[in-house]
Amino acid sequence: MKKENIQYRLKRARETYQDADFLFQRGSINSSVNRLYYAAFYATIALFLHYDIEVKSHKGVKQTLGKDFVLKGLISKEFAKAFSILSDYRHKGDYDDLHDFDKEIVERLFNPVQKYIDKIEELIG
Repeated sequence: MKKENIQYRLKRARETYQDADFLFQRGSINSSVNRLYYAAFYATIALFLHYDIEVKSHKGVKQTLGKDFVLKGLISKEFAKAFSILSDYRHKGDYDDLHDFDKEIVERLFNPVQKYIDKIEELIG
């Protein structure tokens, strides 16, 4: 069952990344940020499942990613920084009133998320 759960999360990461692109192309920038974050989040959860790590919160995911993967050199600081930025952006977009993201800034997040998902798939094998 573990392998199926990992594959499910990776599939969700890829689908959610495509959703982010779809929304971005149609001008729904804030929703695109949310989907980019969740694409990275689902991939991260797949990674944690692979290593039998259980985390209960979004904050815990960020902390565990840094402690168990960045400090050990498995995930680059660049990827962790992109994940952290997306986490902050997702929170702002979902909860702050009158906040709209700049299209150019969001556009620059797509490539790091794509590479992050690729890296996690590589680590999982």
